Amino acid sequence: MEEGDKENFLKKIEIELKISKNSPYTIKNYVQANSKLLDYAKKFPKDITIDDVKAFMAEHLSDKASSSIILFLAAIRFAYSHIFKTDPTKDINRPTKEKRIPTVLTKDEIERLFFALENKKSWLMLNLIYACGFRVSELVNLKISSLDFNDKIGHVVQGKGRKDRIFNIPEFLMQDLKEQAENQKNSSNEYLFSGPKGKLSSRNIQKIVEKAATKAGIEKQVHPHTLRHSFATHLLENGIDIRKIQELLGHSQLSTTEIYTHISTEELKKVKSPLDTLMQNAKFKKFHS
Repeated sequence: MEEGDKENFLKKIEIELKISKNSPYTIKNYVQANSKLLDYAKKFPKDITIDDVKAFMAEHLSDKASSSIILFLAAIRFAYSHIFKTDPTKDINRPTKEKRIPTVLTKDEIERLFFALENKKSWLMLNLIYACGFRVSELVNLKISSLDFNDKIGHVVQGKGRKDRIFNIPEFLMQDLKEQAENQKNSSNEYLFSGPKGKLSSRNIQKIVEKAATKAGIEKQVHPHTLRHSFATHLLENGIDIRKIQELLGHSQLSTTEIYTHISTEELKKVKSPLDTLMQNAKFKKFHS
């Protein structure tokens, strides 16, 4: 296969993904998946068959998680259905996606993580992720114009799934956020946070979290998204209705939010054993000292 044909095909995929308003993360993964398939098959894009897709999966995805296989098949289906109006994946069975219980930090671990941060800007960014349940991409793309300090709310504009939502600005961070916004305005920055070379990247935030977690002695695998999981779990433990948490997280389906009901250990601790209830009646305490 000539390189030009491959590059032209990948460029067309990228254009279709952008027109469909997919996230940069999705665009990167979909283009990459199609590129790998073409490199493996050594064919023109229009000549790819179901056998090529299956052979690639058998060699490169057999030991991968279901989510990786589902993503790969979605990438190929999107490309071929949009470019060639065909689908070489239509007769391939999709695996059931594993329901993984996400890592959550305890409230004590959250405090230790924040205490380990080395400067105020990092402290403010991670506090905001946890306080509002942000995805890291939402923090990176948060504009000063999205904040309304008078009403104490902000707007996440076109988050994942292209669903806008509001968030409450924490009273605890109000003054610090006002100062941050003013400093950014004075530097002609439209984003609430930026780096030395301009806009922050998700990787910038990841490095900050990893370094702080190590310094705090937290042995769990901690990522920026762990703060979002912790936000949801701690709200549930505080008795907040799960439907309100769904809206705060920007989940379109309640079933997505319900994963947190499986990891809220504080709620489980509140469930009283039926034996304790039964033994309140003295006549059953025959052998109890």
